Amino acid sequence: MNKEELIKKLKDIEWEDFEVKEAKSEIPKNSWETVSAFSNTAGGWLVFGIKKNNKKYEIIGVNNPEKIEQDFLSTLSNKTKFNKIIFVKSKKYKFNSRYVLAFYIPQKIHNEKPIYFINQNNTFIRTGSGDRRATKEEIDSFYRNSSFGDKDKEFTNKTIIDLDEETIKQYRNYFLQVNPTHRYNGLSNEKFLEKLDILKKKKINFAGLLVFGKEDTISELIPQYRIEYLEINGTSYENAEHRYDYRISSINNIYQTFFLIYERLIKKVEIPFSIKQGVRDDDPPHLQAIREALVNFIIHTDYFSKSNPRIRMFNNRFEFYNPGALPKNIKFILKGDFSLPRNPIIAKIFRLLKFSDNIGSGFHKMISGWYSKYKLKPIIDGDFDYYKITFPLVKIKITDTKTDSIADTKTVIKKPKNKETEIFNLIKNSPQLTLDELGNLVGLTQRGVRYHTDNLKKKGKIKRIGSRKKGRWKIK
Repeated sequence: MNKEELIKKLKDIEWEDFEVKEAKSEIPKNSWETVSAFSNTAGGWLVFGIKKNNKKYEIIGVNNPEKIEQDFLSTLSNKTKFNKIIFVKSKKYKFNSRYVLAFYIPQKIHNEKPIYFINQNNTFIRTGSGDRRATKEEIDSFYRNSSFGDKDKEFTNKTIIDLDEETIKQYRNYFLQVNPTHRYNGLSNEKFLEKLDILKKKKINFAGLLVFGKEDTISELIPQYRIEYLEINGTSYENAEHRYDYRISSINNIYQTFFLIYERLIKKVEIPFSIKQGVRDDDPPHLQAIREALVNFIIHTDYFSKSNPRIRMFNNRFEFYNPGALPKNIKFILKGDFSLPRNPIIAKIFRLLKFSDNIGSGFHKMISGWYSKYKLKPIIDGDFDYYKITFPLVKIKITDTKTDSIADTKTVIKKPKNKETEIFNLIKNSPQLTLDELGNLVGLTQRGVRYHTDNLKKKGKIKRIGSRKKGRWKIK
């Protein structure tokens, strides 16, 4: 039988992921690798009594199902083999005279990982349909995740003189504007920083260093620190004429970098003219969604990872990539009132400027704000050591590799049936696109794009306002 036929036979199991083992007379030794991998990633079913030949499955059964089941469960319910107790769900099936055992291995929560057997070197993760030994960097990431919310509170040997005075001044001026009557405004810088929870007994913690620190001091303590922002004229690096058209590769402190990037973002987000209570509305919901994403990006990044936080702007989407996983599956974050930022003190610093909501409501704000403009929802995906938020400008299709976790995804453009419709949809969602940019997106020359835009003009569907390079399209 094939995979689908096997799943149909075991139809009461919800198959997020699975691995089959023969286990005819004993538990295979590589079962422990799969237990570790499922526990550390997205969970899954481990099935004994199945033989796999390429893509074909054969039910061979286990000889002594009671003993195999008891041995397997007793190994997982004590700490003689694994570093943590693992609770599983088990099922038994009978096909003619053959027995099949199935065990669901749940994903462990972030503060219990990594899960390994015998020693730390036996830490495994799930990639695709196989188990892979975790690298040292991945194991370190698990341990950083296990102390979620604690790292930015850790104090360094640096003092207030290692912070940038101009950044502190700028922050306090902004704080005064948004909180004019706040009691913190009358404090000295030292007392003010103490109230922000970044200064204690003359020492600065990592949150203070990251938000207000001097470049050299940050680089000394966090040598891998860097925040990347890239603008790519295409839908991928492959179809872009240059690797990028604009880049910020910042080792400035977080506060300075936040405004550097935000000034670029607001130029890339279309802000239509609208009146709200008699005043022009320059802060529509879709712009708030992008600002929320930028703050989320800042407060959730694992700054101690070797991977750098990165924002990429393609012609058809914005991508916010964060090293470090979310504390919980995104569906649980969205379902309830849940707030646990990776860097809680950095989160507090930005919330005092009224830049951000709590994590749960922040995601809702991103989703509803973006949908209000583009009728498309942001796509949130990732794995145990990263997550990514994609804001699509045109409709894209997501292919899941894991179905009950934040999935690894492959994003492809879902193209309409004809080029004219495709160009019209792009213009509708992104009126600032030039003929060259439209050509890159739909795979036509500038002459070919002009042919279709001329047809759309003749049909009275679109109008060009302004110059060829600096103008914009208007839907009629």
